[in-house]
Amino acid sequence: MSNQTSSLETAISALADKALDEAIIKQHIRPLFSKSLQNTPDIYLANHSLGRMLDQTESDVMEALQYWTYGSEDAWNDWFDEIQNFRKQTAKLLHAKSADCIIPKASSGQGLRAVLNCYDNPIKVMTSADEFNSIDFILKVFAQRKRIQLEYIKPHTKYDYQLDDFLTALKQKPQLIVLSMVLFTTGQLLNDLKILVEAAHRQGILILLDLYHAVGVIPLDVTELDIDFAIGGSYKYLRGGTGASWLYINPRHLEGSLQTLDIGWFAQQQIFAFQRPETPQFANGGNAFLESTPAILPFYQARAGLKFTLDIGVQRLRNYSLQQQQLMENLFQQYGIPFLGTISNRGAFIVNPHPQAGTISMQLKHEGVICDSRENLLRLCPDLLNTEEELSIAIDKLSKVWKTFNLLTSTIVLK
Repeated sequence: MSNQTSSLETAISALADKALDEAIIKQHIRPLFSKSLQNTPDIYLANHSLGRMLDQTESDVMEALQYWTYGSEDAWNDWFDEIQNFRKQTAKLLHAKSADCIIPKASSGQGLRAVLNCYDNPIKVMTSADEFNSIDFILKVFAQRKRIQLEYIKPHTKYDYQLDDFLTALKQKPQLIVLSMVLFTTGQLLNDLKILVEAAHRQGILILLDLYHAVGVIPLDVTELDIDFAIGGSYKYLRGGTGASWLYINPRHLEGSLQTLDIGWFAQQQIFAFQRPETPQFANGGNAFLESTPAILPFYQARAGLKFTLDIGVQRLRNYSLQQQQLMENLFQQYGIPFLGTISNRGAFIVNPHPQAGTISMQLKHEGVICDSRENLLRLCPDLLNTEEELSIAIDKLSKVWKTFNLLTSTIVLK
């Protein structure tokens, strides 16, 4: 066990069951991110994209390379153990019934394609108009190639989906609904998903949830929700970087009723027997959805972030996130800056609608505040590493930029 691993365990142990506050975070948690904090002097509010890396992650990746350096072919014994650890930890985070339900993927898009490619004939798929670009792109290409019939679910009002929007969509009799639990554009948290899933299942409709903007910041229980499929990964709030993604499959679909075309030799029975029977022999359960030789480093990249999130507890992280969001809401109201949603129906980031959101984001970057925009929406995501002072400074700078752009917009309109 490395000293950094010991430091992580010591810090989490010191927290006990205490609620997070700035003093506790400064004493026990910020030291675990010393390199990231030292190298990002700006106020970083893009945590919805690439969460800051734990110091331990560097030594975890070096561990993987050491097995390669000194173990040669034997490295695979340790690497397989780490892959299984990733599956177990992810299953624990999602409250999945077993690690077998978690199929490692290099991206969430791979997980979506694996599900779509279980069908030999075109199926009707319905999705929201606010899915992440890669998911939207994949669905459109499948539709263009006549592999699926694609229809969109429109929001009840602009920027605001209601349960009835999705229940009404069930009347169109899709075979599959693809939906994000937290929309990447507006940050809206879709409540009442349990009701939707139950209604869909009564009609034989399957549900695939994109959990990328929920996992690690919203307490999740895929077993209780009874969803059929889910996709996500460690790139964002789990601080694991790229490549450590997954597809969750409900155990009822792992009994051989579904077989995907997105497979490789790791999906075979007895992969190291190197047998090639005339009729392909699939592995049992979730392993039948594995692909070819996987990249190994992403599993080590993901290790520290998964441990950190599980040990602190998602509910405790969620509680602190909501405190930060409340502070930001108060400041937005003080400065007269509009924002979307409320505490009860928002994920981990807050969105400010503005026609020049992209330009405002770039101006804030020059001011030392890192955030981003999608379409006409500015996105700011607080994190437990952000202090109250940082949030106050960031929104004060935003208010000045906002005022400038509003004046410019008014001038253009008057002209």
